[in-house]
Amino acid sequence: MRTRLPVRFKLAVVTAALTFAILCVFAVVIGAVAEQRIRAGFDDDLRATVSDLANSIDAQRSEDGVVRYNDEPLQGAATGGAEVRLVRPDGEVVYPQGLYPLAAVGVEGLSDFQGLRVGSRGVTISNPRTSEAFGPLADDFGARVVGFVQYAKPKATVNRTVNRVRLFLAFGVLGGTLLAFLGGLYVAERAMRPIAGLTRAAREVARTRDPDITLPRPRANDEVSDLANTFEDMLRELGAARQETEATLDRQRAFVADASHELRTPLTSILANLELLESELAGEQREMADSALRSSKRMRRLVGDLLLLARADAGREAPRVPVDLSSVAAEAALEATALSSQHPLDLDLPEPVLVVGVADDLHRLVANLLENAFLHTPGGTPVTVSVRREGSEAVLEVADRGPGVPETMR
Repeated sequence: MRTRLPVRFKLAVVTAALTFAILCVFAVVIGAVAEQRIRAGFDDDLRATVSDLANSIDAQRSEDGVVRYNDEPLQGAATGGAEVRLVRPDGEVVYPQGLYPLAAVGVEGLSDFQGLRVGSRGVTISNPRTSEAFGPLADDFGARVVGFVQYAKPKATVNRTVNRVRLFLAFGVLGGTLLAFLGGLYVAERAMRPIAGLTRAAREVARTRDPDITLPRPRANDEVSDLANTFEDMLRELGAARQETEATLDRQRAFVADASHELRTPLTSILANLELLESELAGEQREMADSALRSSKRMRRLVGDLLLLARADAGREAPRVPVDLSSVAAEAALEATALSSQHPLDLDLPEPVLVVGVADDLHRLVANLLENAFLHTPGGTPVTVSVRREGSEAVLEVADRGPGVPETMR
């Protein structure tokens, strides 16, 4: 089963994803440039320091050719984890004392130190942990290189600075993405609010089936406003079609009700004439009259059902008036006898019993009870119809001597 995500959430996610991609590219570029400048500045400071130290050292060559160095400027220069060395061209460490000499190299060899040309210029050598700057020392005449100042400084400080920049950029990317998501969610929520109003209105129309419900109108003149206008036009057309349909149905109901009401009088006359004619005929003609009588009674019942259906569809109830229940029961019993002559029918209708109701409905009630009695009892089973009054209530009873309803079905 697929998870249903709201449109506003999808829009916010897409906005945040695009913002995240843009910020990542921006952070990579800015981070690379910032790191290059930070490390370049660190190396520049390193070279400037070693140049100042080299310029402050006085190297003098004696008559016997021995070079003596004034290393006082180097004392106290090794601060912050830095290391300072004064090295002769042959690799002997002059300052500080007690250190093992460097690889024995001459001026020419040192000029190619670790594959880098030194000559009479300073050079900076970097590794993951430290950066080392070499500054050449010249003799009094500046003609020959008589030594080198080696100044090494750990990269911990610059690495921490670079890591801070990276962390700042990472938090910037995450923060910008979060703000983009929240902003996209807010904008999508505002944009979807009119559509949510239209959805609620549509549900209300579906619940009440009333197309005349007022729809919320968006303030902005945009696609949502066009949707609301289209929806309103559709409801207007549906309302007009509904009114036309209801008018047509009202006319049909009125026609059925009027026709059913008008047919009752001629059908009653036909029934009366057929009953009189049946008593005067014999043989095959009597059977034909009896068949016509049964058909007329079924037609009368059908007309009554049509009249009841028309009233029910129109939502109108027939007027309730005083009705003689005994007379209604007798009439229904006589009609039922014509439909089933195999069941003896006994009537116990001693006196008129008036009730307030609809004569047609009461007639249909008695006829249905008699039909059930005839249908569910074997031929020859007597059926009794009785009407009596018990206090303020009228009792109608249709009884038979059939097998009744089995115990398992009760």
